[in-house]
Amino acid sequence: MRITLPELPQRTSDFLELMRFNKPIGTLLLLWPTLTALWIAADGTPSPGVLVIFILGVILMRAAGCVINDYADRHVDGAVVRTQYRPITDGRISPAEALLTFAALCLCAFVLVLMTNVLTILLSVGGLALAAIYPFMKRYTHLPQVVLGAAWAWVIPMAFAAQSGTLVTSLWVFYVAVVVWTVAFDTFYAMVDREDDKRIGIKSTAILFDDMDLTMIGILQGLTLVALLLTGQNFERGLWYFIGVGIIGLLFLYQQMIARNREPAACFKAFRNNNWVGLVLFLAVLIDTYSEALGTFIASR
Repeated sequence: MRITLPELPQRTSDFLELMRFNKPIGTLLLLWPTLTALWIAADGTPSPGVLVIFILGVILMRAAGCVINDYADRHVDGAVVRTQYRPITDGRISPAEALLTFAALCLCAFVLVLMTNVLTILLSVGGLALAAIYPFMKRYTHLPQVVLGAAWAWVIPMAFAAQSGTLVTSLWVFYVAVVVWTVAFDTFYAMVDREDDKRIGIKSTAILFDDMDLTMIGILQGLTLVALLLTGQNFERGLWYFIGVGIIGLLFLYQQMIARNREPAACFKAFRNNNWVGLVLFLAVLIDTYSEALGTFIASR
């Protein structure tokens, strides 16, 4: 998904591109589990203030993650067809300016977190650390997607902490679901650049899995479904939630089908399809929550 930025001063446009405001797919992939966690934690009635804080936080931290990723990859992006014209790589934005932008985005996000509670503030430190180290893991391990998943899913305990002030044990199954799902969809993403990454020495699960890539993604998708089913059981979700998980299973099958020939464009399409996975999950929780409330209301009349 790409958005054409309006006519803006060139420098402004460059910084918005650096923060990927023209490509909102990453923001959406982070937003859906965030909203889902807030609705589950609040049993359908999240605090408006917390809701605004987390939506803005998602936008800021996804932008920050893109900036630090481009800073970390500034010496290699020029050798990859898909990334050779990124703002740092082609010289429109300096590395120092990128670091200042990253710091400013993180500071703004932290100011938002300060409006919650002590537990959420403490958890935010861990989330920032994970987001900051992820881009550099590609040099040292074939499992950077696992680090990304851990960072991506950190919004789950933060949402529970902000909404309820506690961390119930059951939330960690949902956390695992988002971690494993992230590893699966980001492996599709890594398959797009696999040949370039091999040539320049970047590591990824796509390279690690090699010819077993689709099989391993299928296993990860299966584990995601199991964890989502257990999450539904732990939080006593109803029929609509489990129907939603079933639809997610069909979406995973569709992703396997379109990526079966491992063509880069098809793998990227499979990656983007995960936006629907996140949306279906949130809608399943939403419909399930309010259908139960409506049923209770009718029964009480």
